[in-house]
Amino acid sequence: MLGVLAGTITGYAIQYDREPTPLAPLAQADLAEPKALAPDDATTNKTINANRWHKTDDDLAKLLIEAPGGAKVEGSGYEPIEYFATFFKSPDGQLSYLAEQNIRRIASLSWKMGDDTFVDVRLIQFNERSGADDYQRNQSAYMPKEEYAGNDGVVIPGLPSELGHVWVDSKAEEKAGYLPMRGARAIARRGDIVLDIHYMNNRGKISEGDVVDLAKRQLERL
Repeated sequence: MLGVLAGTITGYAIQYDREPTPLAPLAQADLAEPKALAPDDATTNKTINANRWHKTDDDLAKLLIEAPGGAKVEGSGYEPIEYFATFFKSPDGQLSYLAEQNIRRIASLSWKMGDDTFVDVRLIQFNERSGADDYQRNQSAYMPKEEYAGNDGVVIPGLPSELGHVWVDSKAEEKAGYLPMRGARAIARRGDIVLDIHYMNNRGKISEGDVVDLAKRQLERL
């Protein structure tokens, strides 16, 4: 045991007196990196996080499609979440749900064509993709019911069926003394954004192709 211990101590002593053996050089030893700059008046959250910035983190309203020629724009910009919730049967419940899903913001554009067609386009962005996925799935689930569209809808070209559909109401809503009202809706998700389009016509006539094309063009903008 004493012999082994003495040999170990001698070995460490020899290694201690030797010059360290240099490691082989890396293939890219000198990587070019930008010099850090002190913040100034031009510094923003976007410039700090330039490598992680996505165009949907910019002004979301810029990603809305333009209203078609001849249309009269009724509203454009950001929509308060509280106002958006009023379009649902249970506004308070919907507002709580949206808060739980960490909704971030809503950009919207509304227009009318003539005196019979009304369109609302909304881009609903969530802080996480899971929130957008949950909203898209929940809203799509009830659309085939008879009290809503009453059919399974159609797939938007170029988009997987589970990520979006377009529904045109099977029947127009008719009441004595009122014009026949028919609606259509497009719901689709791309990343953390849900496209939600409401299309109404008070003559009871809607071309499914027009709504599909509208949804497709908006998705291309995203």
